[in-house]
Amino acid sequence: MDIDFSIRPVLAIAVSLVAAGAIWGFRRQTDLRDAVSLVASVAKFLIVISMAPTILAGGTLQITLFTILPGVDFAFRVDALGMVFATISSLLWMAAAVYSIGYMRSQKEHAQTRFFICFAISLSAAVGGAFAANLFTLVIFYEVLSLITYPLVYHKETDESWHGGRRYMVYLMGASKTFLLAALALTYQFAGTLDFKAAGLFNDAGLSNGLMIVIYLCYLAGFAKSAIMPFHAWLPAAMVAPTPVSALLHAVAVVKMGVFCVLRLIFDVMGVRLMDELDLGIATAYLVSFTIIMASIYALTRDDLKARLAYSTVSQLSYIILGAALLSPASIIGGVAHMPAHALSKITLFFCAGSIFCASGRKNISDMAGIGRRLPWTMAAFFVGSLGMIGIPPSGGFISKWYLVVGSVQAQEMVFLVVLLVSAVLNAAYFLPVSYIAFFEKERDDPDMEVAAGDIREIPLITIPLVATALLSLAMGIYPNYFLSLARGVVP
Repeated sequence: MDIDFSIRPVLAIAVSLVAAGAIWGFRRQTDLRDAVSLVASVAKFLIVISMAPTILAGGTLQITLFTILPGVDFAFRVDALGMVFATISSLLWMAAAVYSIGYMRSQKEHAQTRFFICFAISLSAAVGGAFAANLFTLVIFYEVLSLITYPLVYHKETDESWHGGRRYMVYLMGASKTFLLAALALTYQFAGTLDFKAAGLFNDAGLSNGLMIVIYLCYLAGFAKSAIMPFHAWLPAAMVAPTPVSALLHAVAVVKMGVFCVLRLIFDVMGVRLMDELDLGIATAYLVSFTIIMASIYALTRDDLKARLAYSTVSQLSYIILGAALLSPASIIGGVAHMPAHALSKITLFFCAGSIFCASGRKNISDMAGIGRRLPWTMAAFFVGSLGMIGIPPSGGFISKWYLVVGSVQAQEMVFLVVLLVSAVLNAAYFLPVSYIAFFEKERDDPDMEVAAGDIREIPLITIPLVATALLSLAMGIYPNYFLSLARGVVP
């Protein structure tokens, strides 16, 4: 593997930090302030994608900024797994920037400058984590992401949002301050380094199996952003945030940082061989399979659309970890490919939920009868996003779930094949009725509704991004080679 020195990972992280400063500088000139977010998102994506040819050719980009302790550097490395996360984060920031401008203006939200500043910094944290060369750098950006998204969760500053924000911080910071710090200390003590290694850090450490299992479980609990049950309750609680934040949390930055960290743990901290020898892969697969099924059942019971999407996220994140935990080449490809597949579909679904709310004031699925005739673009995009979540072609979700199914057979673990098939049925059971109600049930003009049915209209600045992300979801299903090539580069 060729390793080249490059400043571009630092530039990709810095561009949205610079944007955050510019947003503050233009806080009284709203058009310029909002334009900064869009320009910075395009710049970040171009910097990230400029590194793709090197990574697709099997190379690696690396830069070390400074050393903290022997074996502990503040350093960045761009490899195939990091490129998947960074590509999807920077790509979807462009859509989220346009959508956020439309949403915040239509709702006349307060503290918009604070919102856009925190939004920009959170994308720096996400890309910083994607390009982290070691556990130390990764955990720094993991914690920054928790802190900077907290003001986004409590943005509305109501009693409900303060309560949701507290739960968000208790779960995420509590897990990292206990389990994660303990795991880092034990790793440094026994491995002598925190640098990622393809074969794992503990091969020559001479540790007992019991201690290595404890270290692994501490990491798994510490990376609570992955929302494995029972460390999932923060995610539905965070639904008090504005919809652009929910889209950011559930599709791009926060939850993807969680599963990304778990993938780093499996591949570059423990290593595939050790995971197999200690049966940690199969144990993790059973744990996340429970999450997949139970979260889907919870989603079935929720009438609030954002709550249903939240529990869907809890379930779908565990698909990614399941693919890695099965340790077969096809399952690993499927798990990694499900990161962008889920991101593209889920951000579309949250954008649609926000569009419905902005246009009609409606949150509950039972109140959306006939709304598809008023919001045809929104509900068509919602249907496309639903296909991705279920895994129906030609969506990107079909590609990733196909590899997961093949990977479960390849690993000779038929129980997980059953889990995947049952969960697909459950996904269909809680997504397809939303489209049916919107398009085929008779419209009700309830006088108690905030907006009369006849006054419901699409909002262009909100509708355009959600249509774009829906098309991207289909594009991944039709042209999956970019993400599949990167995913193949992750396979040991």
